[in-house]
Amino acid sequence: MRSYEITALSCIPVVKATRNIEMGAVGEIVFVGEYDTLRISPGPSPETRWLHADGSASNILLRRTDFRPKPCGGQPIADTPLTNYQVFWETFAENYPFFALRKLDWLAVDRSFRPQVTPKTTPEELFLILSHMIEPLYDAHTAIRAYSIRRGFRGYRPAVDPMQRKSAVRITEIIDTNYLRGGLRYYCNKQLQFGLLSSGPTQNPRQPDPIGYLRIPSFSRYSDDREFAKQLDALETALDDIFRDSAKFTGLVIDVRINGGGSDVFGVSIASRLAAHDYLAYSKVTRNDIRDPKHRTTPQAIIVHASSRPGFRGPVVLLTSSDTVSAAETFTMAVFGRQPHVIRVGANTQGVFSDVLNRTLPNGWSFGLPTEIYLTKDGKAFDGLGVPPDIAVPIFTAEDIANGRDSAIDKALELLAPKVK
Repeated sequence: MRSYEITALSCIPVVKATRNIEMGAVGEIVFVGEYDTLRISPGPSPETRWLHADGSASNILLRRTDFRPKPCGGQPIADTPLTNYQVFWETFAENYPFFALRKLDWLAVDRSFRPQVTPKTTPEELFLILSHMIEPLYDAHTAIRAYSIRRGFRGYRPAVDPMQRKSAVRITEIIDTNYLRGGLRYYCNKQLQFGLLSSGPTQNPRQPDPIGYLRIPSFSRYSDDREFAKQLDALETALDDIFRDSAKFTGLVIDVRINGGGSDVFGVSIASRLAAHDYLAYSKVTRNDIRDPKHRTTPQAIIVHASSRPGFRGPVVLLTSSDTVSAAETFTMAVFGRQPHVIRVGANTQGVFSDVLNRTLPNGWSFGLPTEIYLTKDGKAFDGLGVPPDIAVPIFTAEDIANGRDSAIDKALELLAPKVK
């Protein structure tokens, strides 16, 4: 199987994958590529197929075509400064759904930057031009990887919690020393960390009832084996152990305040261990018209199915911040429908949810951008501003760090404390 990345002016061959007849369910054809396992199954009509990449929560609808797209019928596009610029600009113009939300006039960007690109533009100059074009989006799902000159760019919303990144080591020390009893147990290459909370420096030191603390630094790299099924199995095995004695917990704190994302599937799997019944996690739509950024696909519903394996159905507090990014944000959405309600404490998440559409330039550089929108059951999206907390708490102020405190965990312990009758 071969896939091509196309725009109105380019057709770049990229992924090669080989069929694996030993994998797949009945009616499913499996292709294994260098980075992904791709599964093709029957679509809603004879002329369609569903394409699923392992690790994604949703599917891509393929439609049969009688002829190749026009850009794929001639010579490959040349590698020049201008053609690289054009493919980059055109890809965003045809696929990016958030120009209005991010308040960026993409046509004005073209008028400003295109004249700067000449046959003499160096790779270093081109990299700066492309970076400056998308930097004002402040979108953490936009990135450029210029391999030939060893340069990279990633967008990001200006931090509202500036102390967190600068003081990550000190923050971990505060939590582990002042709030945990008995230390942490590490799972999935340390991407899941579990322990029991003590009362903390501002609470009553007598706390006989255990409150679980689940810190999730990432929703990726859960196994040294790159096969997604092996990573998912590692997660499920870890959750079995984490929740084995959960009947003894009076509450659970889940901490995704420093989490760069990963696979949405892992977040839905964790949510299923908290669920007492099935419910909608979120729906996904994708921009699918190269001229109209408001034109979208039919929503795909992603469901949290209550798991029969060990879990926790009691009160839960979820800690979030602006460094809660991507799959950590979709996980935050995936617990919206859980009962009893998961109380969100902290600050707004980063505000990026979509799977990243990875694309290639004629010169071999790669770049990424979002195309999808995640919606609640009421049709609400949180792109840009992020998911807000139920209770806003400053995230690791200079005063908290100096005093060895974690105000968000303090608030969580207060919320989960036994109610005095």
